[in-house]
Amino acid sequence: MYKTTYQFESDRLGFRLWNAEDSMLFSRMNADNNVMQYFPNVLSKEESDKFIEKIMNHFEEHGYGLWAVELKVTNKFIGFIGFYTATFEADFTPCIEIGWRLDDRFWNKGYATEGAIKCLEYGFKVLGLNKIYSFTSQLNKPSINVMKKIGLKEQGSFFHPSIEADNPLRLHVLYEIDKKAYDKISSK
Repeated sequence: MYKTTYQFESDRLGFRLWNAEDSMLFSRMNADNNVMQYFPNVLSKEESDKFIEKIMNHFEEHGYGLWAVELKVTNKFIGFIGFYTATFEADFTPCIEIGWRLDDRFWNKGYATEGAIKCLEYGFKVLGLNKIYSFTSQLNKPSINVMKKIGLKEQGSFFHPSIEADNPLRLHVLYEIDKKAYDKISSK
């Protein structure tokens, strides 16, 4: 088995740039109703590939983004965890969002929490970010639990402007953490 070069890693996860082999696995994830249950739609292969293209463009423009995540023990791609610049119309945007999407075969194993904690460390200590947000549909209790576990605090709610008014996923919760709060938590 080859050894992947990671930009950074946690105990079990490696964070790297995307490669051509990720496309098919990512497309399969994005077409899965369970994985995409808190998003308005599943994605076609073409939509999934365009999303990877947007992610890679974000890396080029900002030097960070939504990293492809592997299990280090197997070098198996399991999804993404990282940062994205949210620019839709809201009183807190533009902002840097931390987010994750993992193949459902890897849920309930602590990977999202472990990976998000490592991303926060990388964001604040290496990238020098000052504030990081996260948001999701109010129905997405698993992601809300991850937000709480990694130290983000609820800031309120908003209607996501990209989601239709009659869609039950439209109402989102907003969480955030700043460098000062992160430093306090991480020094314990």
